[in-house]
Order: sequence, then structure tokens, then C-alpha cells
Amino acid sequence: MSSETVTYTIEDSDELLLTQYGRTGERKLFETLMRRYESEIYSYLRRYLGREDLAEDAFQGTFLQVHLKVATFDSARRFRPWLYAIATNQAIDVQRKCRRRRMVSLDHSYVDRDQHPTSWADQLVSETPDPAAQVEGRENNLRVQEAVAGLGESMERVIQLVYFQGLKYREAAEILGIPVGTVKSRVHAAIARLGTVWRDAAAEPVSES
Repeated sequence: MSSETVTYTIEDSDELLLTQYGRTGERKLFETLMRRYESEIYSYLRRYLGREDLAEDAFQGTFLQVHLKVATFDSARRFRPWLYAIATNQAIDVQRKCRRRRMVSLDHSYVDRDQHPTSWADQLVSETPDPAAQVEGRENNLRVQEAVAGLGESMERVIQLVYFQGLKYREAAEILGIPVGTVKSRVHAAIARLGTVWRDAAAEPVSES
């Protein structure tokens, strides 16, 4: 690492900041990158893993790996997909260690038991101040989690990146190291499977106590 004086601005690209950090070891460059992405990456890991403590472990591991792998970064690549690839691998490692599944949802329309159109995302993000609605919302969340648990890791990962993080198919493909067409097919397969599971669950008769 060089001891040269580094001049940079907040407008500098992620790629430039990381390249300069790799060359000089200037801590402020690394901190600038962290500030840009800490909220986004932590939010991603929190949803991926479903627990704050697990997300915190994966978050710390992510930026530790950024520091350790800085010399391997290809300046011809974009930083964001590279960072997400590291974060995803850290989440997978944490997930496997504790044998937990993350909670995800999919904004795929279905019909609830009262025949009102609803979406997967609505079930997880809608505010339901009414106690009865809160109970129903928790039940719906549980059904979504159970359905997602049967998807398999490969489809869960693409849904998390494309749906929750709003990444393009191309970016998700770069992060996961798979063709764009594979990303699309996995997303479509997940939508179809979750929709079928949810419709089957919604069709079940409601037991009366």
C-alpha cells in the first residue's frame, strides 16, 4: 500500500474509489464506499436472512471481504454487482451455518379467501393496525414463508435480487455467475410455483370454531 496523498470527491465513481483504495489503502475511500452502500446492503441481507443478528454477521463479513479482495477487483467491471456477489455469498455462508431459510415474498397476484385481489408484497409490507387484520397478515406471511421454503436456493436468490433489490436481469446474472436467460427462467418458474401454492392454500375451506 502506498502512503501517497489521495484526492477524491463524493462524485467519484465507486470503481474509482475502490481502485484508489486498493492502490493507497486510504481509509476514507473505503468509508465512503461503505456509507454509499451500508443501508442498501444491510437491508438486502436482513430480508435474505430474516434475522437482524444474522444480517449483521453477513454485513460485517461482506465489507471485510471487500477489503481483503480489493486487489482482485477488475476495474473494467462495475462495483455494485461485485459487491452484491460478495454479500450474497456471505449470506449463503451464514445461512448454511445456522441452517435457516430466509423470508422472501413475491408481488404475484392471487385471490384471498374473501375473493379480494391481493399481491404477495402487499401481504408483507402493508400496514394493518386492526388486530384482526394483523393476525390474518401474520397467517398470510407464514403461508408465504412456507411456500418460499419449497422453492430451492437457486430460485430464492434470483427473486431476492430482482424483486426486492430491483436489480436488472443482467445485474443478477453477473452477481450469480449465470446467463441472463437462466435468471429469467428461474424468476418465471418461481412466480408460477408460488402462485399455484398460494391459490391452493386460498382454496382450502376456512374452519369455523
